[in-house]
Amino acid sequence: MHTLLVANRGEIARRVLATARRLGWRTVALHTDLDAGALHVTEADVAVRVGSYLDIDEVVAAARDSGAGYVHPGYGFLSERAPFARALAGAGLTLVGPTAEVMDAMGRKDAARDIAVEAGVPVVPSYDLADDPASFAYPVLVKAAAGGGGKGMRVVRSAGEYAEALGAAQREARSSFGDDTMLIEKYVESGRHVEVQVMGDTHGHVVHLFERDCSTQRRHQKVLEEAPAPTISEEQRAAITASAVALAAQVGYTGAGTVEFLLDNATGEFYFLEMNTRLQVEHPVTEEVARVRGERVDLVALQLQVATGEPLGFDQDDVTLEGHAIEARVYAEDSFGGFLPQAGRASLVRWPAAVERAGTRVRVDHALVPGQEVSTAYDPMLGKVVVWGADREAARTGLVAALDDTAVLGLTTNTGFLRALAAGAEFRDATIVTAWLDRHEVPAPDGDLARVFAAWTQVLLDTLPAAGAGPGGAAAGPWHADGWRMGADPAPDTVTLDGHSLVVDRHRGRVDDHRVQEVSAQDHTVHLIVDGHAEHAVLDVRSGDVEVAHRGQRWAWQRPDPFADHGPEAGDGSLVAPMPGTVLDVRVEQGQRVEEGDVLGVLEAMKMELALTAPFAGTVTTVDATTGRQVPLGHVLFHVEPDGAGEEQS
Repeated sequence: MHTLLVANRGEIARRVLATARRLGWRTVALHTDLDAGALHVTEADVAVRVGSYLDIDEVVAAARDSGAGYVHPGYGFLSERAPFARALAGAGLTLVGPTAEVMDAMGRKDAARDIAVEAGVPVVPSYDLADDPASFAYPVLVKAAAGGGGKGMRVVRSAGEYAEALGAAQREARSSFGDDTMLIEKYVESGRHVEVQVMGDTHGHVVHLFERDCSTQRRHQKVLEEAPAPTISEEQRAAITASAVALAAQVGYTGAGTVEFLLDNATGEFYFLEMNTRLQVEHPVTEEVARVRGERVDLVALQLQVATGEPLGFDQDDVTLEGHAIEARVYAEDSFGGFLPQAGRASLVRWPAAVERAGTRVRVDHALVPGQEVSTAYDPMLGKVVVWGADREAARTGLVAALDDTAVLGLTTNTGFLRALAAGAEFRDATIVTAWLDRHEVPAPDGDLARVFAAWTQVLLDTLPAAGAGPGGAAAGPWHADGWRMGADPAPDTVTLDGHSLVVDRHRGRVDDHRVQEVSAQDHTVHLIVDGHAEHAVLDVRSGDVEVAHRGQRWAWQRPDPFADHGPEAGDGSLVAPMPGTVLDVRVEQGQRVEEGDVLGVLEAMKMELALTAPFAGTVTTVDATTGRQVPLGHVLFHVEPDGAGEEQS
């Protein structure tokens, strides 16, 4: 029996473990102290503790000591580290992935660019780092040669911005990859990100499994991905996929890899960007649409097959496409509050059912359950919602419905943002290009319907008989399977949510100006007909507050407490930590005068940098930040007293 160690965590670890178990492999999971009770740990045959997922010596020792002959790195962490591949080979273990030599060649954007040229693959026009920035044709893209995932990238639009952007990208690259070597390339203003899934075996055979479109991205981080690409012609598809195979063959690629291209909308030309020498986050959309001799593809199964030395067993002519699939990445972040990472304990979690319905198929890859603590120590992705449909519109509308059924309470996620984006006309019409989300805002929900749910449900709960109990003494109520326990028709009630008052008249079926018909309630899920439209939400109503997830968006309101001691609020000049994180840089000292927009310091959380800037011109009166210090959410880091403050009192 083969034994596989999965050197990763979260949803990708669960996904790899599932295939390995199906194939009859013995499985080993890794975990740090933070992940000791995580789902992937409970689903493996054996679990081994490590101090860090990035410690090569620890991971190799864990594989050797657990009897694993194979190691699957997932994505992120050590997945594209050539030293890790060499260490495994030195220990007599097999990496489920390409060789260290291939990683060296393709893992750096500068070396990969040279190989692409040798393979006859078009590349983006570039500049040398030693060239005079005044000679560049702007805009240009500054990006880390050793990077990926959007880290160490900046768009520069003028020579005056170049030095600052280069420095910031280098700092980010050094922090993320330990290498600040940079590339300077032409920036395509209107482009689409098209990538090709390739698979090679150890017998010199390379095939593609068609392409994905990942143009819906923000700051080079993918948000929605789909397969196949909706806007390219058959001629473009043939040229791009052939280029990907040629590149993989040129470098002697084995296993699953992705070749990324930028398609220039203005010219129709495409350029090689980079190669990811691992499984991609978005691989499920390829699995949902690619067919080998009519059967759906399992890319992890193919990876394991190649790792054991077996041939792929099929040719390019055996690979076909069927339908369309779209993936949405669910992150712990506040998309309508500056995209700031979030942390906390998930109190309620509802993922859409992984079923086939109305001509669509729903798939959910996740690692989040109720009661789980989400920290800032790791990547904020919680799961992926994937929907297949017979065509793109069926997949898109199916995804909107699936995101309606996704609810996380206890912390804020981007689910409402994803739902609004997928439901919007721009995504529907496939007009979103790579820079679209950096230039446009997705309209935020107004919360009106969520308030209706909160007020209606709160009144019902508050008027339930206190002594009501189900069989065996269990409390009855709307959070139990037998639904509402209705009493006499009540008089209208007024519900106040963070200062916003709503009049609820259950007898007449109204909340303010909305007509409301109650349908059902079970297990924290409430169904209402509001103004003639069927709606549902997930709620958690407690003595001090109420949370609602409606159309994916989480809303949290306090229920007023007349006895609460309401202390003074922070003034406009206080800059607080908007997320738990680490202070990267402090640029001012107490007593220093600053202008509006001056950077006072830089905070980092989940590998994202946030510059804290002066809200107005004034004097810094408080500095409670030092480089390297970890600070909690809401910590006051700086306070700026505005010019002229106190003059009226003098």
